[in-house]
Parts: sequence; C-alpha cells; structure tokens
Amino acid sequence: MVEEKAKGMADGHTKLLFWGCWIALVATSVGFIVRAGIIGDWGAQFNLTKTQEGELLGVGLWPFALSIVLFSLVIDKIGYGTAMIFAFACHIISAIVTILATGYTMLYIGTFIVALGNGTVEAVINPVVATVFHKEKTKWLNILHAGWPGGLVLGGLIALIMGEGTHWTWKVAIIIIPAIIYGLILIRCKFPVQERVKAGVTYKAMLQEAGIVGAIIVVAIIVAELIRILGAGDVTSPAGLIILILGILLVVGYSLYVRSLGRPMFLFLLLIMLPLATTELGTDSWITQLVEPIMEGIGLPAIIVLIYTSFIMMILRFIAGPIVHKLSPLGLLALCSGIACIGLIWLSNAAGFIIFIAATFYALGKTFFWPTMLGVVAERFPKGGALTLNAIGGMGMLSVGVIGAAFIGNIQDKQIDRDLLSQDSALHAQVAGEEKVSVFGKYNSIDQDKVAQLPPEEKKVYTTIEATAKQSALFTMAIFPLIMLVCYLILIFYFKSKGGYKAEELVTQTE
Repeated sequence: MVEEKAKGMADGHTKLLFWGCWIALVATSVGFIVRAGIIGDWGAQFNLTKTQEGELLGVGLWPFALSIVLFSLVIDKIGYGTAMIFAFACHIISAIVTILATGYTMLYIGTFIVALGNGTVEAVINPVVATVFHKEKTKWLNILHAGWPGGLVLGGLIALIMGEGTHWTWKVAIIIIPAIIYGLILIRCKFPVQERVKAGVTYKAMLQEAGIVGAIIVVAIIVAELIRILGAGDVTSPAGLIILILGILLVVGYSLYVRSLGRPMFLFLLLIMLPLATTELGTDSWITQLVEPIMEGIGLPAIIVLIYTSFIMMILRFIAGPIVHKLSPLGLLALCSGIACIGLIWLSNAAGFIIFIAATFYALGKTFFWPTMLGVVAERFPKGGALTLNAIGGMGMLSVGVIGAAFIGNIQDKQIDRDLLSQDSALHAQVAGEEKVSVFGKYNSIDQDKVAQLPPEEKKVYTTIEATAKQSALFTMAIFPLIMLVCYLILIFYFKSKGGYKAEELVTQTE
C-alpha cells in the first residue's frame, strides 16, 4: 500500500513537471508568433528594410543557440531549477525592453534577450523529458513539442482578438502570462538526475559524442554572426579580430580536452538541422507577411494561416506515438520532407481559399520535424546527455536565425529591387534607398517612407511587385525539404544495411 501511494505521488509529480515544461515551451512560441505578427508594424513605425525585419526575426532565434549550448555544458552542475529562473527573468525583462523600444537597436536587444530565455527553456525541458520517459523518448518529445504550436495557436488567437487597432506593445506583453504560469508550477518541482549522469557516463565522454567537428560547426556560425553584429561584418576590425580569436581559442581548448572528432552520424544530423529549421521556423517567421496579399484578397487576416497550420501540428504531435511506431522515426522524417516540399511549392502559387489546402500540406510536412529529430538524437546518442540533444536544437535555431530568416528577407529585397527596376525604372528611382550589407553581402534597399508617400497608382504598382516577391520566396524555400528528403533516405538505407534502426539504451549504475 505504501509503495502504491509513493508511486502515485511520483506519477503526480512527473505529470506536474511535464506540464510545467510544456507551458514553458508555450511561452517561447507565444513570443514567436507575436513577433511574426507585428514585424510589419515595426517595419512601418521604424522604417525597416525587409532584410532588417529578417534580422529581427533571426535574432529571435540564433541567440537561442548560445544559451541552449552553454547551459547544456553546465546544466548538470548548476541544476535545472537555476536555469529556469534565468529563463523566467529573460522572458519578463525582454517584454519590458521591447515595449520601451525606440528603434531597431532596442528591438534587437529585447528580441535577443527573449531568445536567450527560449534557449534556456529548451536546454532544460528536452533532457528532462528524455530522462523521465526514457523508454519512449520520441513519443514524449513529440507530445512535449506540441507546446510549441499550442503557443502559436494561443498567442495568435489572442493577437487576433485584440485586432489590428491594438498597438503592438500590448501584444508583446502577452508572453508575461504563460511565463508567470510556468514559473509558479516549476518552482514547486524537483527535477530528475539526467540519464547520462545516472549511468555514470563521464563529462568528457559526453563532449566526445559531439566532438571537435561539432564544436567547429556551431562556433563558426556563432562567430560569423557576432562579427557581423559587433564587427560590422569586418573580420579585420578590432571587434571582429577579438571575436575570431576567442572563437579559435574556444575550439582549440575543446579539442585538446576531448581529443575526438565526434560521432559521424551525429555530425550528419547536426548539418541536417540547417535545412530543417529553415523549412519550419524560417518559413513560419515570415509566413504571415508572405501570404498577406492572398489573405487580403479573401478578406481574412494573414495570421490565420499560421494559426491554422499550428493547430494541425499541435493535434498531430499529441498523437505521435502510434505514427512513429508504424513508420519509424527516419521513415516519418523522410515522408514529412516530401510533403513539406509539395506544400511550399503549392503555397508559392496558391490563390484564394486554395491557400488553406496548400497550407494543410505544409503543416502536415513540418509537424514532426523538430521533435522527431530530437528523438532520434536522444535514442542514438544517450551518452551525449544534454549536450548532443540540445546541440541539435541549438544548431537549428542558430542556422535559421543567422541564415534562414534573413535569407527569406534577402530574397524579397533583391527580387523587389530587380523587378521594380525592370518593370518601372522611374518608380524604382523614386523609392530606392541606400545600399545595405547583410550576411549575404550587399543589397539595394527600398525606402519605406518614400513608398508611403507615393500616389495611389504608383503605390499599387509597387504593392503588386512586392506581393509577387513575397509569394515566390516560398518556392525558393522548397529546396530545403528536398535536401532533407535525400539525407533521410541515405540514413534509412544505411540502417537497413546494419539490420534496422534501433535505439541505444544506457544502464544506470544502480541496475
């Protein structure tokens, strides 16, 4: 009787812990969808280019990698509770800084802080859930990550109810609500000892799973972005040189300690996260703006598309268990890649209400990408503990934050400039802005203040060209899930030659 009562208490605590983690993830995605919904308001109020808007969307993602990777290195020492206090503080402070913003710089700082908090949340919740449900990692990581689209639906509906007449600062404040809820829940919870630690796998052995090559990949992208921000894109500048030297020293120190190149398959999965994250989060960052011309044509708010696709994702992730069991994780990822490719191509030329059918394909495709990749890494590299699991998530956010989101914005800027110049050179001369620099090199901007002052007829010409550029960007994005499909097929054939895909299990020291 005593044992049954203890087990019931343990199950109750596990559920409370899980739902606290779930709501914390909701908080991260509420901030994401609000930012995606108000980026146009920021652009209009602060005269931002599309690339600058992309950079703001990007900084909402790539600092995630800083916190998720750094916390993964020390989280077993400092404790999961301490990390969650930091995440909570970031969510509250970022809301305040963003609401008080007076221009691009403060918007960038506020978004940077919330991204640090988001990364810390994932640095905690992924290894916690993988440890608590170590027999069904992929299933429960999918259920956990139903919190992401759940937050998108919640935040999107609240923003929709507020309406376009509500100033964007009130929408930013929405994130405070789920942040307070998860803070109150998790402060009561006792976090488990991570699976790797239980099994007695050493800290060095954990680092060796990612290895030297893994460190080079992650550090190189972080260094490149920091040089762009702090060193004005010039590696020979004082700030650029300092960042480069620090990056090299970090990799050298790591290399001398671990003396291992890393597990080849883990490195392959790490690289796959670039197209995966760009397909899902990069597109989601922009989807509201990209489909806006179509949705205006049918008289509906553009954010409905993101809410609709997120609702589909949330439901499917909750019932992921039987699907994963039937197809296997890699089979599911390959199938989803093909469907996502079709969805993006269809979205790029959809018109009217057909956009919802195209969006359904896109939603079905992207649903299982992120959590199933986490499940594969957790199952195949348990010795990597929090590091390998969170490095995958960090690489995803890092690649889409530095490359993906800005890439989609850059596609639009260049096509708008090119099409406007070829179709109406006089109008192009009227609205052309200054030359700017991004991670993709120099590009010609359009001055949004000048666009706002155009006569109605000329403004209509510009709007039509801009709408075409927005939608065609989705066609370009289809190359990313196509790359993923090829990669997953390679992995499927590899495991087939080895007797099939199997999860590796660690034996704890008490067993």
